[in-house]
Amino acid sequence: MKAPLTCALTLMSLLLLAGVSKAGTEAKSSKATPSTNLNAISRDFIMPAAPSPSARPNPKLPKLGRDRHGMPFYHPSQLNRVVRTTAYSHSELDHLSYGARNAVGTQLKYTNQVRSAAADWSVYPLGTRFMIKGEPYVYVVDDYGGALVGTGTIDIYHPTKDLMRKWGVRVVEIQVLRWGSSQLSMKVLADRTRYRHCAKMQAALREQSRHRRALR
Repeated sequence: MKAPLTCALTLMSLLLLAGVSKAGTEAKSSKATPSTNLNAISRDFIMPAAPSPSARPNPKLPKLGRDRHGMPFYHPSQLNRVVRTTAYSHSELDHLSYGARNAVGTQLKYTNQVRSAAADWSVYPLGTRFMIKGEPYVYVVDDYGGALVGTGTIDIYHPTKDLMRKWGVRVVEIQVLRWGSSQLSMKVLADRTRYRHCAKMQAALREQSRHRRALR
């Protein structure tokens, strides 16, 4: 883990609020499908609004560096932020064995109220809730992905490849509504450290925990 990222994660840990999320197992069922009306959702695809200048990193707060995509890491006290987003679907080849299940073993969400997202849990812990500017949905971080580790990128879940491609890669403004739980994230990851991306997230979360204890 690079030094700027370690610094960013350390400071982020100071203000994280405990979220509520249900942990499950690593195994995911390939038979599960999202309980949603895809035709209705396709017609209701709402494009996000352009980020506002006020969502850029606050110059009065510590600079925390940038990730490999050139996107800034934000101080956790700044809840409105500009982030890089990508899209994924359970119908992709690398997700077929998991089906429409997230990393905690529950169903991936895609409704007109709540939708699933994946992130590096040491940046956006399990249970983090946020909204994207211009959209009415609440997104919840209940999944992760190897390509996301070490970045501030958020992967937005879509139930079909067409919707996934329509989203593509977008830079959007989000508002963090509630931080998730680092403790719950570590609990879920504890028996998955044989996977490299899980081991990296677990190590970063443990480092954050050590710094919290040192500052008490």
